[in-house]
Amino acid sequence: MLNQFIWWGGIALELLLLVRGIRGKLVFQYPVFYAYISFVLLQSLLRLATYHWNSSAYPYVYWVTEFVGVAIGCGVVFEIYRVGLSAFPGTARVARNLLFFVFVMAIAKTFVDVSNDPRWRPAATTMDLERILRIEQAFAIVALIALFLVYSIPFGRNLRGILLGYGMFIAMSVIWLTFGTSSGDTFRHYWSYAQPPSYFMTLAVWAAHLWSYRASPEPRATVLLEQQYQRIAAATTRRLQDARGYLARAVRP
Repeated sequence: MLNQFIWWGGIALELLLLVRGIRGKLVFQYPVFYAYISFVLLQSLLRLATYHWNSSAYPYVYWVTEFVGVAIGCGVVFEIYRVGLSAFPGTARVARNLLFFVFVMAIAKTFVDVSNDPRWRPAATTMDLERILRIEQAFAIVALIALFLVYSIPFGRNLRGILLGYGMFIAMSVIWLTFGTSSGDTFRHYWSYAQPPSYFMTLAVWAAHLWSYRASPEPRATVLLEQQYQRIAAATTRRLQDARGYLARAVRP
């Protein structure tokens, strides 16, 4: 009974988030995040309808929607970096390229493993990929928080809420994907009670921080982050130019 109440309460909070996002025009500032919330809402309704009307198709629907949700979640991390580092375009570009490379490598590795495994199981493959991507998302969030703290970059209210809520959700997902499949029935039993309230708390954090739009404050002082990036980029450009010059002289007849 309690889980049902939390489940329907979660749907109500998702609807509230979307309504406030549209009314406060937050959807234009964080389009990927609100696309993620919309997908999660539709995913819950689709799974419920499938379970009641065509239960044999439920596993297929579940794992397909789970994979799509993980993919959109990667987009949420990109958006967090985009907004958080908007004042530092050079650093943001390097961070996004690095994130894209890491995510693509994880997906490529999974597909290579699948192609080499004659006993391919969609559920196991999706869970392995989700675990890898969730762990990478967790490291990306921790790295961004550390960057903000080291360089004293202020968090805006909206971004702080997205980061805090999504960080909580990622942490719970990593715990389940790491220990849930290998632990006994006792862990899974207690997790079935702990997971719904934890996601409800995540939604509550988002609703509290995204009630209205609050622009991220500008750094009060010049931050060395972008200056350091410019120096590194200039030094790298000079080294590449020197290397091209050496190569041209080496191949010149």
